[in-house]
Amino acid sequence: QVQLVESGGGLVQPGGSLRLSCAASGSIFSAYNMGWYRQAPGKQRELVATITNNGRTNYADSVKDRFTISRDNAKNTVWLQMNSLKPEDTAVYYCNAERYSVRSWGQGTQVTVSS
Repeated sequence: QVQLVESGGGLVQPGGSLRLSCAASGSIFSAYNMGWYRQAPGKQRELVATITNNGRTNYADSVKDRFTISRDNAKNTVWLQMNSLKPEDTAVYYCNAERYSVRSWGQGTQVTVSS
């Protein structure tokens, strides 16, 4: 199973940018489909973006054209570049790894968008 550690969250003003990182260890990173999810207070966890083991990406409609997911299998890392941030993007962001329907989660990193 893979272990995941997120970093890069913080406080940013509306319109600003942040880059989240997720470092993986413990298994064959390149074999995993990776994703970012988020959970706002009082809401269910929702998908933000995914990238398959062969690089195909998918985004929630709410973040299309603002967020970009990418991975580097040599560095065992997946990133989420977030631009044009909005207050509604405020949430805890979680990294996810999936293989054969088995999922692993990181501990989450807080993103707060506020002036």
